[in-house]
Amino acid sequence: MAWLSFVSVLLVIVGLSLFLYGVNVYNAVIGWTGFCLCIVGVLLYVIPFLHVHLKKVFMKTPF
Repeated sequence: MAWLSFVSVLLVIVGLSLFLYGVNVYNAVIGWTGFCLCIVGVLLYVIPFLHVHLKKVFMKTPF
């Protein structure tokens, strides 16, 4: 597992646990922080993945 994958999975796990804790204790700041960390974790995994694969596709096609 690459370090970027590890960090993104860790962010999603921490974000999900913070979100669930914030929902349970009715604290909106903790809940929204957890939700945002989940979104950042997913984007941190998806954006470099798409960048590498789209770069491969566009380098193959001649213009």
